[in-house]
Amino acid sequence: MKNWAGNLKYSARAVERPSTLGELAGTVEAARKVKPLGSLHCFNDVADTNGIHVMLDGLGGSPEIDSTSRTVRVPGHLTYGALAQYLQQHGWALHNMASLPHISIAGALQTGTHGSGVANGSLSSAVTAIELMRATGETDRLEAADGGAFTGSVVGLGALGIVTSVELVIEPSYEVSQHVFENLPWDTALEHFDEIAASAYSVSLFTDYQSIGQVWLKARTGDDNASAAPTFYGATAATTARHPLPEMSGENCTAQFGIPGPWLERLPHFRPEFTPSNGDELQTEYILPREYAAAALETLRSFAGRVAPLLYASEMRTIAADDFWLSPAFNRDSVAFHFTFKPRQSDVEALLPEIEAALSPFGARPHWGKLFASGSSDVAPLYPRFTDFRDLAQAQDPDRKFRNEFLDKILGE
Repeated sequence: MKNWAGNLKYSARAVERPSTLGELAGTVEAARKVKPLGSLHCFNDVADTNGIHVMLDGLGGSPEIDSTSRTVRVPGHLTYGALAQYLQQHGWALHNMASLPHISIAGALQTGTHGSGVANGSLSSAVTAIELMRATGETDRLEAADGGAFTGSVVGLGALGIVTSVELVIEPSYEVSQHVFENLPWDTALEHFDEIAASAYSVSLFTDYQSIGQVWLKARTGDDNASAAPTFYGATAATTARHPLPEMSGENCTAQFGIPGPWLERLPHFRPEFTPSNGDELQTEYILPREYAAAALETLRSFAGRVAPLLYASEMRTIAADDFWLSPAFNRDSVAFHFTFKPRQSDVEALLPEIEAALSPFGARPHWGKLFASGSSDVAPLYPRFTDFRDLAQAQDPDRKFRNEFLDKILGE
């Protein structure tokens, strides 16, 4: 099997699809090495194994809403798109979603995936409880009140066990409107980034580091914002539906032009009914403190001539701080620089060490599920609780059943 992008061939010797948690427990207990696979949307080998891959979509299960506590218990293998539709049908919502709604919940949480908004935490920030199947086949439930064990496990890189279910905070359903503006002046973006990022519930800037081609503003209905104006900080309102990749049609993107709609049909960039079967692209992302946004943007501008030929699009988004040990937004309000590259892996991998070196003074942390060059000696100093996480992984998986080459590289042999 290959991942969604087709740039990685998995090395498992077998793939199993258990239909019950008992079957999964038996497989995990008997395996020498085992890892789960979700929506295959990782661009590196964080989910690979030379043992057994388990696909959990055969376990079934439906979300369970607790309206009193305003939480939903959901199987880890479910996608955010499927969960969002279920919640909307019952009058509920999540605080945020990623750009693509087709990713699995467990995979997104374990790699620290996020949406956008200066006041919006990563997807992990909605978690109030997590259930993990350990290497013994037994299942542990961790809650926010458990403190360190919980905050060390929600973004766990698959090192601590297989996520079988999670509980997430929900809120009453709400509507969002979306506007797209084009050609934001570069100097304006540098001077007013904080105001621009805070101008709507969710804000995305798309750039090739030669210019800032698009600004996407997503505002909750009723919020005061200037997104309905014909201009925005010098950018002009788009007159046709836009796609983050300028050469692509906007027909598969969520509705624009300020038309209000349910949160799940506006917060992602892509419509939930549009399911991409594969992507001829590579992705990289770096997350750094928000106060360095303008300086980092100017630094990356120096790479424009080398990046542009490899780039489809690059997106800037903001994330509120959280307290999960290996979250790229751990303990700091953050800005994310996301790169969607053309499928030229050798060229991309040759460039990444230089980009990482240039962003290093800003404390840039890589997204765990995307391509990056850093190893343990590079990333460990970026996470104050890194040693604690490494100790937790050793304690929960002493036989290294869930370890793989990626984790050996990151956590150390």
